[in-house]
Amino acid sequence: MNKMNTKVQDIRIESNQDVPEFVFLQNENARQIKSDEEAIQVANTLVERFKKNASYRDQNRLLPLEEIVEYSQSGLWGINIPKQYGGAQVKHRTLSQVIRTLASADPALTQISENHLSFLEQVRLDATEEQKKLIYQAVLNGQRLGNALSERGGRTVTDLTTRIIKNEKNYIVSGKKFYATGAILAHWVYVVGLDENGEELTALIPHYADGLSIINDWSGFGQRSTASGTVILDQIPVDAEYVIKTGAGGSSINLVGTISQLIHSSIDAGIAHAAIEDTIEFVQKYTRPWIDADQERAVDDQFTQAAIAELKIKLHAAEALLDRAGDFIDRALESLTEEKANAATLAVAEAKVLSAEIAILASNKLFELSGTRSALSELNLDRHWRNARIHTLHDPVRWKYKLIGEYYLTGKHLPRHPWS
Repeated sequence: MNKMNTKVQDIRIESNQDVPEFVFLQNENARQIKSDEEAIQVANTLVERFKKNASYRDQNRLLPLEEIVEYSQSGLWGINIPKQYGGAQVKHRTLSQVIRTLASADPALTQISENHLSFLEQVRLDATEEQKKLIYQAVLNGQRLGNALSERGGRTVTDLTTRIIKNEKNYIVSGKKFYATGAILAHWVYVVGLDENGEELTALIPHYADGLSIINDWSGFGQRSTASGTVILDQIPVDAEYVIKTGAGGSSINLVGTISQLIHSSIDAGIAHAAIEDTIEFVQKYTRPWIDADQERAVDDQFTQAAIAELKIKLHAAEALLDRAGDFIDRALESLTEEKANAATLAVAEAKVLSAEIAILASNKLFELSGTRSALSELNLDRHWRNARIHTLHDPVRWKYKLIGEYYLTGKHLPRHPWS
């Protein structure tokens, strides 16, 4: 690690006041990705650079400052913008593949981009034409969107106390959010709240706005570098052009939550991929054969061989289901109906089950197959399990089984929201 990287990597961020200016300044616009093939190629070029310091960031709970800038400047944060607005409008299987690739290097980075990418579909669905042009162009230029959605203290995750109230001049946003992944590194924070009639609105607030306080107090034992902390909104004025009536989309046939779930599931598959590759490398280089195996090398242990085969097969199955789910989303969006929307949501739910389970299984098996040496703290291989365990809490697989089985038995459609 060179001196420049060490200095930047070691910056401690406690609030948005501590984020270095270079994270938001742009000397030039982001790359303009034009095709699915280009998106995958760009992702492949970023993997090793993002992987290089990922373990160090995790160990020290440091935010990916340089990496987030390179990630958004790569053009990958705009690949699902519709072609008519200048985006590549890649296939959703491509979007999944890009996320899986980068999550294998650093799943925190891809979780930061998840809310940004899924919100672009909300914009397509609910924003006015002027708002679409404004937001999509900002993203294509390289600007990042961070979320302020969830709150603590309500009966369920959908209970909101944040208010976005219209007055004579504009709207006033007030409230407190948590799990605001990536907000502290975003050019714009999009805040979901209720108006005076209880209708849902989303306000886009610039990172420098007076009254916006973002606290880096996420203390989860995994996904440590996602900056999923607290956002405080203190009577922030927002012009009407930056307020979207997202409540209308919530009651329509849409795939906003389904696309969000596809990205989350792809992150899990990326974590699994990294854990399996680290297991194979460790067994090849360091693991000793078990005394009863009567083998010269650990790689010749038949039980280890069978376990690696199981992990690879289940990962490949999860990846295949993710590709399939992406195709279902594309077909549904061509002419969206309730039946097509449910088919896409069902396909994503099935992919979610396997991707979550292989992420936890692979990151757990790493230690069983690699042996005691793999548990040394300095190796930080436990980050794979910690990341898998934390990230798969987003939406429990036990409910996926229930909803999928219920559909096949009774025909009841799956719910569609960011957690299902």
